[in-house]
Amino acid sequence: MLSLLFAFTSAFALSIMGLMLHRMHFLSALLCLEGMMLSLFIAISLWSTTTNTGSYFSIPMFLLTFSACEAGTGLALMVATTRTHGTDHLKNLNLLQC
Repeated sequence: MLSLLFAFTSAFALSIMGLMLHRMHFLSALLCLEGMMLSLFIAISLWSTTTNTGSYFSIPMFLLTFSACEAGTGLALMVATTRTHGTDHLKNLNLLQC
């Protein structure tokens, strides 16, 4: 169980590091956010199965639903900014220039 905890913690930490260090494109930021949500989903799913209680089985489904909504909203924002600004680079998304 300790190795699984280390794997999910490192996957979450790598996603955060990718979000902090590789912020050139909007799509790469969205992929890092999806990696964070996926590692949280797997960790909470395993936690709810190890507790063997029926009341915690709905929590991963809510997290997966919110993750899908976040992905859809992020992709819609990426398409909108690409159409208005012509690129998906994050350095061009300055609100003071609009």
